[in-house]
Amino acid sequence: MEHTGGRRIQSERDAITVEIGYALASAVFAAAVVFGGLAGPALLFDLPTTVEKVLLAAGTTLAAILFFVRVVSVLVRFRQGSQPSQPGRTNPDS
Repeated sequence: MEHTGGRRIQSERDAITVEIGYALASAVFAAAVVFGGLAGPALLFDLPTTVEKVLLAAGTTLAAILFFVRVVSVLVRFRQGSQPSQPGRTNPDS
């Protein structure tokens, strides 16, 4: 992304906004799937109290970790892909 006088142009701001939205939406989806997979049985079936608590805690913890990791990985990948090693060239080997 080129900068004009140290400021971002509208298309750069739009691209960043879309990428943040994608990162958040995909992280919510992935976290919901993990939470549902782990905590779902505890919510659907009559399990012993200890098992329910462990499943709910594991589901919540792993979902939160996955959410954070997914958001960070999407945004870092976007940031790395947006800065060519040689400004003005699309292929670093050219």
